[in-house]
Amino acid sequence: MVSPAHKRRAVQVVVETGLCSQRRAFRYLALNRSSGRYEPQPLSDWFHKLRRRIEALSRKYPSMGYRKLRRLLHQEGWQVGRKLVQRIRRDCDLRLKRAKSKKRRRGRSTGVIPTRAEYINHVLCWDFIADRTDNGGKLRVLSLIDEHTRECVAVHVARKIVAADLIAVMERVIAERGVPGFIRSDNGPEFIAKMLQRWLAAKSIKTLYIEPGSPWQNGFAESFNGSLRAECIDRELLLSVAEARVVVNDFKDYYNNIRPHGGIGYRTPAQARLEALGSCRPTGSIRQELDPIPSSVTLTIN
Repeated sequence: MVSPAHKRRAVQVVVETGLCSQRRAFRYLALNRSSGRYEPQPLSDWFHKLRRRIEALSRKYPSMGYRKLRRLLHQEGWQVGRKLVQRIRRDCDLRLKRAKSKKRRRGRSTGVIPTRAEYINHVLCWDFIADRTDNGGKLRVLSLIDEHTRECVAVHVARKIVAADLIAVMERVIAERGVPGFIRSDNGPEFIAKMLQRWLAAKSIKTLYIEPGSPWQNGFAESFNGSLRAECIDRELLLSVAEARVVVNDFKDYYNNIRPHGGIGYRTPAQARLEALGSCRPTGSIRQELDPIPSSVTLTIN
């Protein structure tokens, strides 16, 4: 809808260019001649003072809207309506900016989700636990799980863990177990770091990033972290990072070798690994051990 002020400016342009007379322009734009010839009155000193006060309050309290500013003006003795405050703020470009929706960063999966682990070292998954030591310092625990046997492959405890630490952990795991096929994680900043993604691509390890806000898609890591917190971290008084490393690694050995796991028939992950070695696809360091005996070798049975 066009306001009378805009119509007056349109009439002025039309008359100045000589397209038609003022009276005809009023008729075409459906504007009354008295409204078209109206001369706005100069603003009063009161209005100028109000405008300056609204500008000052808006800059002092940038998160306040016009309703709250009107309440402050009433407390100061200004008799003003909310629409006038709103119009002055709009004219001075002091309206509140709408909060932009934050875009959640996501990693690019190079494998097909979901991928079910079919053999040892096929799919690994990792996740963090955040806690604090008794002196108030930060404590982070990284856990790396083999989804086929539920075995905790590695844990890393430190005050701060970055992408370089993840690479160092994976280097040790690869030296012991060989290169995994896939690795599953959430979209944490450490897991989607470009340095880590380049390293995984160089090792031909495909990434499986779960959907944001869907921890159940990384259920094996979440299950281990829940056991670690309930059965270890919440029961221990951790005074330092060094003590936390000893306690967490003791739990890792207990989890792998002693604690029965309901998801694998109440066997331990170590038992599940030994039983799966005969039928698993050989990778890395165990490939040579599982290669068939060459035909040129003759076995003699007594």
